[in-house]
Amino acid sequence: MHQIQLIRSSTFLWALAVAAAFALFVAGLFAFIYWKLDDYLVARSDRMIATQIHFIADLPPARRISAIADHLAQDSRGVQYAGLFDAAGARLAGNIDRVPRELGLDGAVQGVRLDLLEKPAVHVPVVRAVGRRLDDGDVLVMGRNVDETREISSVVGEALALGLLPAFSLCLLAGVWLSVRAQRRVEEVNQRVQRIVAGELRERLPEGGTDDSFARLARIVNGMLDEMETMINALAGVGNDIAHDLRTPLTRVRLALERGRTHAATLEELQEIVDKAIAGIDQSLAIVTALLRLTEIENNRRTAGFGDVALDEILREVCDVYEPIAEDKRMALGVVIERNVQVWGDRDLLFEAVANLVDNAVKFTPSGGRVELALEAEDDTALVRIRDTGPGISEQEREAVLRRFYRSEKMRNTPGVGLGLSLVAAIVKLHGFRLIIGPAPGGRIEILARTGLTGRAATRRSRTLLHADADEMG
Repeated sequence: MHQIQLIRSSTFLWALAVAAAFALFVAGLFAFIYWKLDDYLVARSDRMIATQIHFIADLPPARRISAIADHLAQDSRGVQYAGLFDAAGARLAGNIDRVPRELGLDGAVQGVRLDLLEKPAVHVPVVRAVGRRLDDGDVLVMGRNVDETREISSVVGEALALGLLPAFSLCLLAGVWLSVRAQRRVEEVNQRVQRIVAGELRERLPEGGTDDSFARLARIVNGMLDEMETMINALAGVGNDIAHDLRTPLTRVRLALERGRTHAATLEELQEIVDKAIAGIDQSLAIVTALLRLTEIENNRRTAGFGDVALDEILREVCDVYEPIAEDKRMALGVVIERNVQVWGDRDLLFEAVANLVDNAVKFTPSGGRVELALEAEDDTALVRIRDTGPGISEQEREAVLRRFYRSEKMRNTPGVGLGLSLVAAIVKLHGFRLIIGPAPGGRIEILARTGLTGRAATRRSRTLLHADADEMG
């Protein structure tokens, strides 16, 4: 079964196709080489016999017979042919019995069959021959056997076999190796995916030490798994957190109504109890509303309302809203704006994010402290900073405070549902901005945004910056 899967794998089939293409190419190359070599040898033979017939024809008649004899005597391979005939066709010298009928006597080289004095044992060869009628009426015929090209063909065929078969086998071995390697990686991925499906959320795909497409895909999937693990872990505690945070106000409502039914003696007492019950129900509704709003923002359902937003105006408006509250707590609230800045986003959401941060700063800063809003801009980057003189957020809690319903023990008795920073983080992520929590003591939270862009380009570029920062932090 494993061998069948190996043979059917795409990698092996591609390797087989490449090997077949390589074999066809090599065969074609050797055929071309043989064809060109054969043409070259024939052309060389034609030049040689043309030179030889001119040489002998220019000799005196008395020396031609001896020159032909010497020429044939020097032919150790037996591929040279020559014949001298009189005007009547009788042989005077050479190893050719008679003049071929199809041979022209105009000095042009052509392929003919010769009648030889000594008949060959195998077959009558086809030779390249040239005939010429001399001035005295004699006929001179010179020829050369070009069947030696068959020997060259045999040599080329052997070279092709010796070179092609190992190369083809090497291609097949490479295909088998690549198929086995890919199959092992796929099998390992399959096993790990099965473990992930079984509930082992910390399992990851093997990335390896290479930078091939498989490794890049594994890194992308692992990043997705990291995000899914974070979301699943966050959702795992959301149910308990919701139950815990809703149980307290609902329990108070129930107790208040029960006491009112039992102990309320006047209309005023009953109204007071009803008011408390309504306040508890409002708190429960506020939790549900905040969760629905957080889900809506995290699902990117608010991008349709994006447009140019003036950050400086938002900071001034938030400062105006919380200034009376800060005065009641006898704390200083100020805003410092270097210059007017516009970003691409949803104005209501950005106002809500800044307001949540200022609300937390005012809420957790002791009386007599200071809260400062600042807007800085440089090139195409804007920085919104909310700084206070409160206890701040410790390094151990920087990630935890962004989870839903998280509240530290020292802030457990402070009014709130623990969704403010989660909502801010969702809004910042929706806009492709970056949320930075500064170290304690003292609270400092910053929002890093891109400016000078509009439309989808702004969101796309900001998200690219966000992902790059996340990779550096990772």
